Amino acid sequence: MDLLRRVLAGSSVVYALVFLTFALAHAGIAIGPLREPVIAPAVVVETLCAVAVAIGGYGAAARPAWAWDGLLYGHAAALGGVLLGIAATTLSPGGGTTVVLLWYHGVMAAALTAGLAAAFYASRVRG
Repeated sequence: MDLLRRVLAGSSVVYALVFLTFALAHAGIAIGPLREPVIAPAVVVETLCAVAVAIGGYGAAARPAWAWDGLLYGHAAALGGVLLGIAATTLSPGGGTTVVLLWYHGVMAAALTAGLAAAFYASRVRG
């Protein structure tokens, strides 16, 4: 379980950085070749997702009593945000999506689902 906890903690840090990168991109800040349309609600949701997975990752790294719960809730909240983003881009009347945005949502949804499944597995094994 210790290896799984460390992997989930590390991946949570990566997820938080990815969310913050896209939050900045949606705020209108070009990051290298990454340029996305300015979407204020996306900035808010991506920042909240980054905070959620960062708290979960911190919990896994620091090992408080709530570590596994923090990973569960952080991954679940971030997955909800990504699914909201997928719905928003799909239902957007202007079709304001890019190839990068489609890949971003797909990869993050898959990664967060895998992390959530691993955290659920660990919570069942330990309890």
